Formats: sequence, structure tokens, C-alpha cells
Amino acid sequence: MNPGKNIVEAELKEFEVIFKAAVKSNVPMLDRIMKYVVKTKGKQLRPMFVMLSAKICGGVNVSTHRAASLVELLHTATLVHDDVVDEAHERRGFLSVYALWKTKASVLVGDYLLAKGLLLSLENKDFRVLELLSEAVRRMSEGELMQLEKSRLLNITEEDYFTIISNKTASLLASACAAGAYTANNNEKQVEQMRVFGENTGIAFQIKDDLFDYGTDDVGKPTGNDIREKKLTLPLIYTLRTASRETKRFLINTIKNKHKDSESVKAVIEVVKEAGGIQYAVEKMEQYKLKALEALDAFPDSNEKSALAELVKFTTERKK
Repeated sequence: MNPGKNIVEAELKEFEVIFKAAVKSNVPMLDRIMKYVVKTKGKQLRPMFVMLSAKICGGVNVSTHRAASLVELLHTATLVHDDVVDEAHERRGFLSVYALWKTKASVLVGDYLLAKGLLLSLENKDFRVLELLSEAVRRMSEGELMQLEKSRLLNITEEDYFTIISNKTASLLASACAAGAYTANNNEKQVEQMRVFGENTGIAFQIKDDLFDYGTDDVGKPTGNDIREKKLTLPLIYTLRTASRETKRFLINTIKNKHKDSESVKAVIEVVKEAGGIQYAVEKMEQYKLKALEALDAFPDSNEKSALAELVKFTTERKK
């Protein structure tokens, strides 16, 4: 079980009811897809962050439940669209919407989820929450497009990498925490504090995700998927920056021309490990974890604060 889940268990059950109602449709095909989406969605990490952020700032109310539903609607919409972009046939161990209903339906389903989220906020006049989450959607789109452009050119700097993951991954978690805080008390100082907390947690979360691709004793077997997709993540960016000209030429040539070959991918992973790329990424992840925990220092001690701190540790110490 995720840390903090027991503290917001009742709230998450209520959120489930609102989320299911929000995605319901009178169009039979769409309703079938929505039922599948509800059944296969993940660990509810983002709604949990919304609830705990509200609790640390004063308490959960009906607008908090709507904010959590909006976050989950937007997150699900982006995942459905991502699977189309990546031509991914699996999502969380289940067949993706793209695999089952193909491109046209998947694009329209993502659009539908986005529209339902916007309407949920507008109909209830949750304008500030909508503003916070719309900013995340803008940043996520920019992050995806920047990654697409840089992956083609293989010229991502460390600064580019952090811009991409801040926009692509951290922005939604930052907005989720900020929205939760706002629904509790409209205190913009606390909203910003929780936004900073969410941003740093999201960056640490993504670095951890990128480390899974290389595999270590505590992470599991390396997969090399990012290398196969020509995505340059922090361990590889560090290695390219510090390697000799000869090693750099080997890495670039392999990623450009042999990224589908398993043995070549393994060779890249070994070079990255030997160069200290893994250790460098782990150290950066720890720095962002500490920044996230420091953002919580502004709040008095409570069960909710402890749960949020545990969630940060969970995101950076998880095994999958």
C-alpha cells in the first residue's frame, strides 16, 4: 500500500464515485471505453497528493474532490494520447486504449476526458483550480514537443533535460498539490509552497523512472527502452558530457544507428555505469527529494505532513 493512503482512504472512495460519474457517457462505445479506463487506472498517486495537500492546509471539502477528479481526468487524457504517440500497446500491464480501439478512437477519448475535466471545473466555478491545472497541461505539451525535437537531434543538455521533465512530469504533480492546497483555504502563500513541493517531488520521481532503464541491484534488470527510443536521460547526458571524444562518438553512433540491437544497447548501459552516470543521477534525485522535504518545513507537524514526506521517499525508493 502507498504511504498516506490510510489517512485519505475515505476521501479516495468519495473521489472514486465523483470520477466515475464524471466520465460517464450516453454514447455506448464511449461508455465501454470509459469503464475500461476506470478499471485499469493506476495507484491514484495524484489524487492522493491532492487530498493530502488539502489536509495539510486545512481540510478536504467537495471542491477538493472535484480538483482530484480534474487531475485524474487530465492525467488519464495525457496517457491515452501518449500511447498513440508512442504506439504503445500496454499500459500498467493491461492492453492500452490505443491497442484495443486504435488511433482515431484514442485521440477522441483523450479529447473527451480533457473536455469533461474542463466542464467539471467550469460548472462548479472552480476557476483558480482550472487555472492551475491548465498551466500544467500547457507545460506538459511543451515538454513532450521539446523532447521530440531534441531526441531527433540527439543534442539534449542537462539544462534541457530538467526543463523537459519539469514540464512533462513535474508540472502535473505541482499543480495537483497547489490545487489541493487552494481548495482548503485559498491561501496563495501555501498554494505556492505546495506547488514547489510537488514540482521537486515530480522531478525526483522522473529521475527514478529514468534510472529503471539502466537497472541496478536495487532497481532490477535494465530494459534499455529509452535508448531504443533514442531518449537521452540524465545518466547518459552526464556520460556524454564527461566522456572522451572516442567514447562519445561510440555512444552517439550506437544510439543513432544501432539502438534496436540488444547487445549494442547493453554496451551503452555498461559505458554509462562505468562512467558514473547512474551515481550522478541518483545524487541529483536525492537533491530534489531534499528540496521537496524542505518545502514541507513551512507546515506544522501532522499526520498529513508525515504522510507527504513518506510519499516523497516512496517515489524515490520504489522498485517499479
